[in-house]
Amino acid sequence: MARQNTPSTHWTDGVCRANGINIHYLRTGGSNKPTIIALHGLAGNGVCWSPIARALEQHYDIIMPDARGHGQSSAPLHGYTYQDHANDVIELIRTLGIKSPYLLGHSMGGMTAAMVASRLGLAVSGVILADPTFISAERQAEVYQSQVVAEHHQMLQSSKEALFKAAKSQHRFRAAAIIEHLIEARLQTSLQAFDVLIPPNPEFDELIRNIYVPTLMVLGSEGIVSAQTARALHRINPDLQYKVIQDAGHGLPYDEPARLAAAIHAFLKPKTMATPRIKPASLFSMHAVSYAY
Repeated sequence: MARQNTPSTHWTDGVCRANGINIHYLRTGGSNKPTIIALHGLAGNGVCWSPIARALEQHYDIIMPDARGHGQSSAPLHGYTYQDHANDVIELIRTLGIKSPYLLGHSMGGMTAAMVASRLGLAVSGVILADPTFISAERQAEVYQSQVVAEHHQMLQSSKEALFKAAKSQHRFRAAAIIEHLIEARLQTSLQAFDVLIPPNPEFDELIRNIYVPTLMVLGSEGIVSAQTARALHRINPDLQYKVIQDAGHGLPYDEPARLAAAIHAFLKPKTMATPRIKPASLFSMHAVSYAY
């Protein structure tokens, strides 16, 4: 089912039945446009992609699902591994009949997008990973052992006004509208959703090795994935390019929507006519270093 919804009056929202749960999504729509499936990070939701979607909707049909345990999607008691999230995305693609979509993912959504692409092969057209959760096992253990779940539980007891004030103080240059979206998303995130932090993460280098379509990794110079890691992944898969956005952190879709949208469009535009990689020796590889600035 689909119906009209905000934040843009011509966008629609719908619910897809996937793996025994309901996955809610927003869609910008438009015929004869390449489709981008945009996957948000932990404690986000599809609406959080709104600034990016507005910047790109003239050229792309953008589908923004709420991951399980987030937004208006179902929140089962169990089943929050990256494998579960990837299964939901694959079922969403199948159920909606999407042919050769591009995958866009931020943070948790970036890891999910990489997993989906590694499984679907040439059934996707390309992948964009915005500072995905490609972190070491040691760093993952630190995050899991931190107070992140307790902090989320405390935030669920707070008012929107208090959360907005705290967020605005912490992110002085972040637009008020996106802060409001993020607060709403946070309050819609179940505690179980944080189970995705339980080690181990997927082996991200193996995921990248098994992606055979053009791939772009967009990093913030102060984000969680380093340019050194990106260079190592480019050596594993020469069809992976990367771009570093200077003076930016992990929250690229929220703090740098214009620069992120420009990087996405610049990457995707020539790829609509590209031939996907069919063997380890790339047919159209580009040097990552020349793209990183």
